[in-house]
Amino acid sequence: MTYAEALKSGFSLLNRKLQLVAVQAALMVINCLGFFIMVGIPLGIAFILFGLDLTGIAGLNDIPDVLRNPAELFSKYFALALIVITGILLYFLVVATLGLYVFGGSVGIIGKGFTEPNVKFSMRSFFSEAKRMFFPVMRFASVIALVFLGIAFVFGLFGGIISAVVSGAKSQDSTLALFLGIFFSLILVLAGLVIVIGTLAVAVYGIACLFFKGSGAVRSFREALRFLWDNPYAFWLYLILFAGYVFVSFLLILISFPFKFIPIVGGIISFPIQIMSYLVQSYLGLLVIAVVFAYYFDTEVKKPETSVEAPPAPTGADSTPDGDISDLQGHRQEDIPPQREENSSI
Repeated sequence: MTYAEALKSGFSLLNRKLQLVAVQAALMVINCLGFFIMVGIPLGIAFILFGLDLTGIAGLNDIPDVLRNPAELFSKYFALALIVITGILLYFLVVATLGLYVFGGSVGIIGKGFTEPNVKFSMRSFFSEAKRMFFPVMRFASVIALVFLGIAFVFGLFGGIISAVVSGAKSQDSTLALFLGIFFSLILVLAGLVIVIGTLAVAVYGIACLFFKGSGAVRSFREALRFLWDNPYAFWLYLILFAGYVFVSFLLILISFPFKFIPIVGGIISFPIQIMSYLVQSYLGLLVIAVVFAYYFDTEVKKPETSVEAPPAPTGADSTPDGDISDLQGHRQEDIPPQREENSSI
């Protein structure tokens, strides 16, 4: 499958499943309401019940004094801090759970669009796929999170080594230290970008493997690594999609950013623009998944099933095994009467 065919297939599928974008918009509304209910309302109740007053830290001149005595600030506003931290943790837990649930349903609907192209979208099928894919997606997300933590640890270790090398070179020559600092920083940044984008590519193709093959989280990760190693064009396809997503998102931010400097009217204008930006980004994110699924399905799933097999050997009466040809010829030779010998004896 070419890149153009994968893009066309992904666009065609997603345009038939545009309800998924509406589901993403509903998730955004639920997240906003959840923040107001789980963080905003408890914070307001805390102010009323405990009579909390933040006027002591409202002025900029008071902030250095407050930072000098953090224990006093913490003891004074302990109830507020406890309520806010609990609300934020609960909010992030709910948001992560809903996000995985909706993502699992979207993955299931997009995947079934290739395996069962004639099935139309329905909320019943969406909830069914979300329920079926929730725990596999959660386990796979945990694996990806552990991989990113390992990457962060390794880069932190290399950053410490580079800092020690630059500090040692600074005692010898400041110019050499500046050169080494810039050189190693560029190498670290480039290596980080390549590894992070590569891990994201493995994550997206691993989700495709998770759906189409029903493998476990760790096995899906290994299968995605193998697939990208055997098919490097799949990585370049994801890189193109990732670059397009980042470029369009940057354009949307660039369009909506100037309106924030206009008082009152700018806020009113930027609000619908931000909503449209979120919808466009949701569409692009689903498009990336759809195109990757189309490429993976045609390359890894559909192709082995449609490969032409060699026809079986005939087993009817007209067929004769190779080993029996010599026996048949021997029998025919024995059946010939010895007429020439009799004639010669006469």
